[in-house]
Amino acid sequence: MKALVLAGGSGSRLRPLSNFMPKQLIPVANKPVLEYVLENIRELGITRIGLVVGGWADTIRGAVGDGSRFGAEITYLRQERPAGLAHAVRLARPFLGDDDFAMFLGDNLLPDGVAPVAADFLRGRPAAQVVVHKVDDPRDFGVVELDAAGGVRRLVEKPSRPRSDLALVGTYFFTSAVHRAVDAIRPSPRGELEITDAIQWLLEDGASVGCSEYGGYWKDTGRADDLLEANRRVLEGESGGVAGSVDAASALLGRVRIAPGARVVRSRITGPAIIGPGALVEDSLIGPHTAVGAGCRLRAVDLADAIVLEGTALAELPRTRGALYSPEAVLTASRAPAAAGGTAGTGGSATAATKAARA
Repeated sequence: MKALVLAGGSGSRLRPLSNFMPKQLIPVANKPVLEYVLENIRELGITRIGLVVGGWADTIRGAVGDGSRFGAEITYLRQERPAGLAHAVRLARPFLGDDDFAMFLGDNLLPDGVAPVAADFLRGRPAAQVVVHKVDDPRDFGVVELDAAGGVRRLVEKPSRPRSDLALVGTYFFTSAVHRAVDAIRPSPRGELEITDAIQWLLEDGASVGCSEYGGYWKDTGRADDLLEANRRVLEGESGGVAGSVDAASALLGRVRIAPGARVVRSRITGPAIIGPGALVEDSLIGPHTAVGAGCRLRAVDLADAIVLEGTALAELPRTRGALYSPEAVLTASRAPAAAGGTAGTGGSATAATKAARA
């Protein structure tokens, strides 16, 4: 079995941050989302991965490399413009050949892994195995409708009036039968080749389509709120430990991990939290659910429920809850959770970095 990972999307919902970096490399708990995806694949024992990339191809290649650190061989497949998931399958046909393959979206987080779903697929080898999760509002997702016996009856992409609350989570398993379907379908009204249309074509052609309801944690990290929620979830499972330095005037409360080379000076950090390699936190209050990236410089800030990207400098920042900071941009959540102990964010705004957020 091979794997196909789609990392060519532009990340329009994360602008302006996605103007400066690919959305798949935005970190959760100080690790890019794309790396979690590649670890999911490694856990399945798959060693040949096709990685579909777009305008950020060089940046992603520089971050991921040849795949050796994931125990795999990565083949990069250039997609000139996002044209639908089925278009990516068509593009990858020379790489995939007639092999079975798993397909993952490069910005979907599944920290609990998908091994049970892979087992479901391998047991019966249907033409397609889809993975679903119940959601409150399915309108932003592909939706699966089941029949009375629990079989897949119909798939609809982003329905305005959903008849089901089972959303596709962006992970699929296919046999080579999917290539006939991809060749048969036409672009949707959105101008894209939809994978939902290809799977629907398989159903109507009499092929078997399996469905697994995912019981683990899943998050499509396409918005600031989603990234911050995922960051909270992953940090909750992290352990603490001090490999850097913490002076006598500082306090660490709860599970706090201080990476090698990081320094904490006259500050209080409440976990779960991570301070990345070489970072400096000085005269600051860092609350729970915060990940500070490598080489950051934080002076006189009061921050919680936050992601601070590598190399960011923040100074004299008053009490702030629910935000992503990079050297180039700031994204604020539409609302900060009560658990962070803070007030609401600023309506999901996305702005260029302000003077208050820069050293």
